[in-house]
Amino acid sequence: MNKNIKSLLPHRYPFLFVDEIVSANADEIIGIKTFRKKGDSMLTGSFPKFEYIPGMIIIESMAQCGGAGIKAIGLAEGFFGLAGMDKVEFLKGVTYDVEITYKIKNIRISNRIIKQSGIAFVKSEPIVEATWVCVNMGNNQ
Repeated sequence: MNKNIKSLLPHRYPFLFVDEIVSANADEIIGIKTFRKKGDSMLTGSFPKFEYIPGMIIIESMAQCGGAGIKAIGLAEGFFGLAGMDKVEFLKGVTYDVEITYKIKNIRISNRIIKQSGIAFVKSEPIVEATWVCVNMGNNQ
């Protein structure tokens, strides 16, 4: 699938946290992101001795992945922003230069609201689980 992520999201470097949408359909979106120690240096001050990616950045990345997948298959129009998070669980830390795979489930999709849940994996091990809601902030994308 690998559509141009910049054409799907308003985010730009250093706040674009999706590398690729692997697959997307009305039920599920799968995407990937690898945070690079050199390329994502703005994050390295968060846990400098441990080199962990901040958990909230992983959640933002998961939400961006879900939004990009929705846009890639044309299920919603407009500019959506993260409005709420629910059932967030941080299971394990992840360091730089490790590929993270996101498996996103679409719960509710309309042109006003998107509700999704997802799990972030490193290899086959879950590292973060969350449910979130994005709302349409207007059509200015």
